[in-house]
Amino acid sequence: MSYQNFAAPEDDQQYEKRSEFIPLRISDEERSLLATMEAALDVSDYTDKVDILIFSNAKMREIIRTQIMDFLSIVSGLLISNNFAMGKKVLSSGNFADHAELFQKVFELARRHKISNPEKLRTEYGKMIYLLQDSQNRDMVKELKFSLMKPLETVRTFLEGRGCLELLGDPELEMATRDISTVSKNRENIAWELGQKARSRDAIVKRWVGKGSGIPALSESDIVRVLESIGDSNSFLRSVRDPCDEMIGYLKKYFKKDETPEKPHSLSIAYGRGGARLTHTHKQQYNYVLQSLLMWREVASDMYKLWYLAEKDLLSADHQYSLRSSLQGLCRIQSAPNVSKAMKEILSRVKTKTSSWVGSWVVHLGDHNVPNAFIFIDKYNQIGRILTPIVHTIRKLDEVGHDDDDLRAYIKDNYRDAEAAKRLILKDFFRHGFDGSGADNFYDAGSCIDGRLTSAWNWCSLIEKKSYFSLFLLCGFTGFDGRF
Repeated sequence: MSYQNFAAPEDDQQYEKRSEFIPLRISDEERSLLATMEAALDVSDYTDKVDILIFSNAKMREIIRTQIMDFLSIVSGLLISNNFAMGKKVLSSGNFADHAELFQKVFELARRHKISNPEKLRTEYGKMIYLLQDSQNRDMVKELKFSLMKPLETVRTFLEGRGCLELLGDPELEMATRDISTVSKNRENIAWELGQKARSRDAIVKRWVGKGSGIPALSESDIVRVLESIGDSNSFLRSVRDPCDEMIGYLKKYFKKDETPEKPHSLSIAYGRGGARLTHTHKQQYNYVLQSLLMWREVASDMYKLWYLAEKDLLSADHQYSLRSSLQGLCRIQSAPNVSKAMKEILSRVKTKTSSWVGSWVVHLGDHNVPNAFIFIDKYNQIGRILTPIVHTIRKLDEVGHDDDDLRAYIKDNYRDAEAAKRLILKDFFRHGFDGSGADNFYDAGSCIDGRLTSAWNWCSLIEKKSYFSLFLLCGFTGFDGRF
């Protein structure tokens, strides 16, 4: 059951629109600079030195300036190991402003790499984005005499530079960039789809090579890079959106909204029972889970756009942050108007797909729950990490014991059969993964928009205590925060 079984948004294949937010894949020439930036971020303790409470603005500004200059010195030193001539030139000049374009480039590469690969730079990205945030302060730009910011290079900006946006309307683009799923397909079907993809890709390269009004015109490697960038985005979509679709499918298959089920099949929850902070009838809980999964699906579909807007909010000189204590410790509290507006649009779309709204519409952003747009992006990047292991286990249950009499007997003795085991897991997740738990008060968890993810993470943290945990292990489960 893949996302092809469900209706995709109409604009999914409008690459002209999507390309504005799809990061361009890092080229071979750029990888050495990226490695330099990764190494510098790895040894940096920027946030440890900067995110401290000091009541003198002048003293704070001096600390930030010193730490930024120290970081640029680290980057310059590491450049020597990758490109001796370039590193020597930067160090010998003694003026970082003379090499502003180089520093802008390495920061842009790291940002682009992270957005394309959310599992990378998991601790380093936070340091980098906060350093950039500090560097964008108007007073700091004056002191540094240059800005470290450069617009992200996307598929659209790359093709605009080559004067060939028309490529995004090629009729074979969808097939040439499709992410081929292996789920429920035999080897022959997979090979046929891969062959179709390769033929479409070759046709596009042949059709567009040398085209464009830019200087230089599109080369074969340029076209391949564009196709791979779009393919990367499709692969990301499948990895985070397919689990949402499959869970929606399981909800509709194993539970009926308009029926009054017997107690073993009811999704109803009650405050105080099993850790729940909400009270819902079966129908209310069904709708609550459905709208939450639909909302997560829409967020996953718009993740590149949301990330673009998040960086726009984080790096805006018009929205300064303040250091305050939060649930995550000392955090940078900053408003995120662009992300907030986008989330309201997503919720409006979800509301049109559901009969009635259950729970709160509150989107926490810029408060102690979700301090800033970086925390928002980090939180919603967990959707795939939460749902993928569950989906994988449900898929694999039919195979467990297929060739092993002892395992087959174990499932029969303890769960009756694989279908009953699936229903047991799904029922518990749909009830207690969406029960308002995960915090010490209703405001921090409850039924608010981000509180739904908090409850799901709380359920994940208790997986080892579940009666069916052995089934997860039999299906290859290793955790909710790694390879699945």
